[in-house]
Amino acid sequence: MRNKLTRIVGRGYRWLRGREPVFLAVLLVLAVSAWGFIEIADEVLEGDTDAFDKWAVRALRQADDPALPLGPGWLQEAGRDATALGGLGALLLFSLIAAGFLWIEGKTRMMLLLIAATGGGVLVSTLLKHFFARPRPDIVPHLSIVYTSSFPSGHSMMSAVVYLTLGALLASAMRRTVVKIYILCVAVLITVLVGVSRVYLGVHYPTDVLAGWIAGLAWALLCWLVARKLQRQHRVEPAEPVAEE
Repeated sequence: MRNKLTRIVGRGYRWLRGREPVFLAVLLVLAVSAWGFIEIADEVLEGDTDAFDKWAVRALRQADDPALPLGPGWLQEAGRDATALGGLGALLLFSLIAAGFLWIEGKTRMMLLLIAATGGGVLVSTLLKHFFARPRPDIVPHLSIVYTSSFPSGHSMMSAVVYLTLGALLASAMRRTVVKIYILCVAVLITVLVGVSRVYLGVHYPTDVLAGWIAGLAWALLCWLVARKLQRQHRVEPAEPVAEE
């Protein structure tokens, strides 16, 4: 038994020794994300989050009229604008723009990888929704039209998949660290705004959004790892740093 454990530890050490810290950090985040999603899903299935979810959705509406969200009229309009950034039309548009840019740059294999990452994210989101089949919030009127089930939030998940993937690709083409950080922060900000807007409009519970963020982040990181591996194997075009004056 002791010899077997020693061999396992030895193989693990040899595997880790040749890996870069960023790669290991991404694997850790993936593992934590998977664990977090499973925990949230388990709590949702058991109904342990119902009280908090309903309280959070109701807390964002006027006390005397649940049809009216908190805040001035322009905030409701801004919520609709933010949620539109996570809609299928907007995500498809941004993905096509990015794919067109990669095609013009001659990075056809990277373009195909981007399309596969986006399409795969849509498929995973659809399958998860079908599996959990959680009803939408019914304690307040919806301020946005919905067609599918509630868990996980498709807008939150797909905005994380698309914007974080696009942000990572764009950041990889920049030399200055501050620019990379700015691009990634913008991608995260858009993703957060989309998720928050879904709760504000009464079409999702907070746990739907949180699970969507986690699943989207995990998928984006997984796609990033695949792209990085394929680049090292010269099967996908590497990002070329942009020259700065």
